[in-house]
Amino acid sequence: MLRWLDVIKFANNGNPTPDKRVEKTPEEWKALLTDEQFRITRLKGTERAFSSDLCSYFEPGRYACICCGTVLFDADTKFESGTGWPSFTQPIKENAVTYHKDSSFGMVRIEALCNTCDAHLGHVFQDGPKPSGLRYCMNAVSLKKVNMSEKKVDFGGGCFWCTEAIFQRLKGVIKVESGYSGGKFVNPGYREVCSGATGHAEVIEITYDPAEISFDDLLRIHLTTHNPTTLNQQGADRGSQYRSIIFYRNEDEKQAAAKIIEEVQKSYADMIVTQLEMFEHFYKAEDYHQDYYNKNPDGGYCQAVINPKLEKFRHLYKEKLKQA
Repeated sequence: MLRWLDVIKFANNGNPTPDKRVEKTPEEWKALLTDEQFRITRLKGTERAFSSDLCSYFEPGRYACICCGTVLFDADTKFESGTGWPSFTQPIKENAVTYHKDSSFGMVRIEALCNTCDAHLGHVFQDGPKPSGLRYCMNAVSLKKVNMSEKKVDFGGGCFWCTEAIFQRLKGVIKVESGYSGGKFVNPGYREVCSGATGHAEVIEITYDPAEISFDDLLRIHLTTHNPTTLNQQGADRGSQYRSIIFYRNEDEKQAAAKIIEEVQKSYADMIVTQLEMFEHFYKAEDYHQDYYNKNPDGGYCQAVINPKLEKFRHLYKEKLKQA
């Protein structure tokens, strides 16, 4: 997660390398853009406050650069700032946006541009909501809405090496990342989380296609592939970081989770203690935690702990497995 210090470092010391570059002459951009789009994005203009309905539009999806189509922001990070311009807390990737000092109009601000084509987007300020504290104040004219079928959900159910290995094998699951959520510190590390002091749980963030696998099915699989009746414990793994938890993003997901917990409770003699908590932020874990089982299938923990869980999972949900 980027913070103000990171933005300042980029502006002062150089920006991250983009995935690709798109460069055109002013004449070529004029041929592709409307007069207003050209004024804002190529001539660093500013649209009138409250001139776009995009300020109050919060449907799921993503926002791309109007010039080159590079995806810049996810609707999950959009918030109502009351400023009259669409506002976001984070770019979709660290290298999606580039930052430059702007000394125009007798003040010093941080200008935000598309890192692919240098389109002027707006400015970044440090008065946004926690945990990042950033407000990407964007011109609506610089953006276009991209509807996405993908959705995300975050689960905690013990060691994320186990849960990652399970959900990677489901049809409809596009990506699984291991990380931390539910705590009180920004950008925690593994050692900090393991101490229990940060309050985070080890979680996985699942990106999935709801046309192939439903939110309800993901919940059922989560609740039946770990023990949701043990408080802060999964087998020999003990501590609050191993708690069973479901992070919901809206009231519909909260109600769906409560309903599935009630349904699955019939399969357990002990009470389910899985927490339901509003999603705030996912902090991706260190690289060596990502795709752990696939990279270390012969490791002791993988053989002793993960393999038995995978066998149970394959038996219960063989019709939902990806083709080998």
